[in-house]
Amino acid sequence: QVQLVETGGGLVQAGGSLRLSCAASGSISTFNVMGWYHQAPGKQRELVATITTGGGTNYADSVKGRFTISRDNAKNKNTVYLQMNSLQPEDTAVYYCNIRQWVGIREYDYWGQGTQVTVSS
Repeated sequence: QVQLVETGGGLVQAGGSLRLSCAASGSISTFNVMGWYHQAPGKQRELVATITTGGGTNYADSVKGRFTISRDNAKNKNTVYLQMNSLQPEDTAVYYCNIRQWVGIREYDYWGQGTQVTVSS
């Protein structure tokens, strides 16, 4: 089992910045992909950004140039960060941390509890 604990959400004015953190613990495989997804009211959960253990990144088009994902792979510190700049009201959502890993060919997804990000206009 893997546990994910997110911190860093809150209320910010348009144009402001927030930094989210997510610490993973438990049975974490050597190779995995950590990421952030968001879900606005009445909408499906959507990808924001992902990062592999090797540092490869992927971003949703809507956040490219504004958000930066990074991670700390130090021993016993599997943590992923999301630096969010130039926030806009449409970024308002619950942000969920995710870790995806594999045992053989079987894929496992784990999710955090979510943290609210609210951007006021």
